[in-house]
Amino acid sequence: MDLGIRGRRAIVCGASRGSGRGCAEALAVEGVELFIAARGVDALEALSVELWTRYGARSHIVPCDVTTQEGRAAVLAACPAPDILVNNAAGPPGGDFRQFGPKDWIAAMENNLVAPLELIKATIDGMVERKFGRIVNITSRSVKAPLPHLPLSNGARAGLTAVVATIARDPKVARANVTVNNLLPGLFDTELYHKRNAALVRQMGKPIEDVDRDRLAEIPAGRPGDPKEFGVACAFLCGAHSGYITGQNLLLDGGATGGAVGARAAATIRVFQEETACR
Repeated sequence: MDLGIRGRRAIVCGASRGSGRGCAEALAVEGVELFIAARGVDALEALSVELWTRYGARSHIVPCDVTTQEGRAAVLAACPAPDILVNNAAGPPGGDFRQFGPKDWIAAMENNLVAPLELIKATIDGMVERKFGRIVNITSRSVKAPLPHLPLSNGARAGLTAVVATIARDPKVARANVTVNNLLPGLFDTELYHKRNAALVRQMGKPIEDVDRDRLAEIPAGRPGDPKEFGVACAFLCGAHSGYITGQNLLLDGGATGGAVGARAAATIRVFQEETACR
């Protein structure tokens, strides 16, 4: 399917690895000219070469931290009038809410609420004038079901979701063929996923195979997501044919969150099925 965005210009934040990289690759397949931002220059250069070699995609690297004013200024200087904006930044640390002070809460809000909103503010009016724009924010499944021990992330990302809902439904925006949506990832096969597994091994003293099995047992699909799957979902939302999808929160978590049958219920059903099969 041709998404109709060949030749469009896109800013992709956090593009050097994980889900952000998946988004950059999927947009490259569609012929989008990319402005890829991340803190690691070596990783960005390697990705830029790969995007050209594999897909013939034009890309420009912007080594920066988009959670800072200087970083956002660098991205906007490189691409002041994007057609597509993919917001993405690492989440804050986890822990008990009692251990966090005002500086921690402010930092979480700066990184995961203020930073994406500042980029949206800087680019959305131009999109409205040109009668085309696609903004996708990579957030977290926690906006649907807050995750234990992640109060900073839960708060900041829920705040972004609420503000985005307001922006997306502004008639001046929606009627100008400008959409604003959020992608909510669950567990994906990224560097972060494997770091978390290693941390659980140290904390629990279990073999890595057991830790991995226990985490995947909570996912009806029985596996972590592939960043390429995530990227394709992002590209679809950025497509010319997706103008009637706005203000939405799309879960990509293998069925682990919410719905008529949640993760715990699904796990109970699997146990029942296994016990029944043994009778």
